[in-house]
Amino acid sequence: MSDTIKAMIWMIGAITSFTAMAIAGREVSGPFDTFEIMFYRSCVGIVIVVGIGWMAGTLGQIRTQRPWLHARRNLTHFIGQNLWFFAIPLIPLAQLFALEFTTPIWVILLSPLFLSERITAIGLISAGIGFLGILLVANPAGASIGVGFFAAAGCAVFFALTAIFTRKLTQTESITCILFYITTMQAVFGLLTAGWDMQIRVPVGPEVLLLILIGCAGLMAHYCMTNALSLASASVVMPIDFARLPIIAVVGAVFYNELLSPLIFVGAALILGANYPRQATMSNLATRTSSRISRAITPRPSAAARPVTWPKTIRLPAFP
Repeated sequence: MSDTIKAMIWMIGAITSFTAMAIAGREVSGPFDTFEIMFYRSCVGIVIVVGIGWMAGTLGQIRTQRPWLHARRNLTHFIGQNLWFFAIPLIPLAQLFALEFTTPIWVILLSPLFLSERITAIGLISAGIGFLGILLVANPAGASIGVGFFAAAGCAVFFALTAIFTRKLTQTESITCILFYITTMQAVFGLLTAGWDMQIRVPVGPEVLLLILIGCAGLMAHYCMTNALSLASASVVMPIDFARLPIIAVVGAVFYNELLSPLIFVGAALILGANYPRQATMSNLATRTSSRISRAITPRPSAAARPVTWPKTIRLPAFP
């Protein structure tokens, strides 16, 4: 089986995981607030990361000299993910996913502030086309724009900040270390925000399974996409990721009676077309660079040590 076919299979896993997390998130959005969802999701993530790290023999990599950068990265992701879960019951799932695709455009606009990178003419053109797509996605059926739209648009901004801070972290940190701090710090953030009123809902019955599904799907989506990017170029992987939009649109229409507006697909196509060239270039560069960094910072195991089973690349996509 070729690496391209393997990458496509991994992307099917990523798309399935993202879709499952969205459905489970909508189902629990009634009885649980977003902070509680994030708290339980992070607790599930801690168990998974520690368990896999122990089996892979990589728990010794959990150390850092950049705790404040971890904190900034995880705080921005925590805010973005809360906005994502907040928007799930308020707007069509296709609209939410389309707005999430604007994350690379925000990376272009915010990189000069945080990475000292210059905005090129192509970057400005891409941003302009992307925002034209946002206008089409924002009002597909002539309805008024509500808080759900602004929450979904805002989550893309915070996901972009997450990607920028992650890019800095990958210069010195292993994937086990990054994932460990993601889950533990966000569990603390979730506990503080969900428990400020001393009332945290305890899941019962099917709710337990749905929250476990959210925790597993979130990590599995990133794991599958990282594996796909380690096997094939972003020019192959990222167009497959766009299949999330029609799939989630069909799911929304079948299970939640959401309208299938052609303008959402037209707008999403503009957004994808705007960020695709830069996304492909940057993803290929990040994959090659992170592979070299991973080899440089990962200690060589002894003959008796267990093999590391994490993907070779340590690039983390900026999605939920």
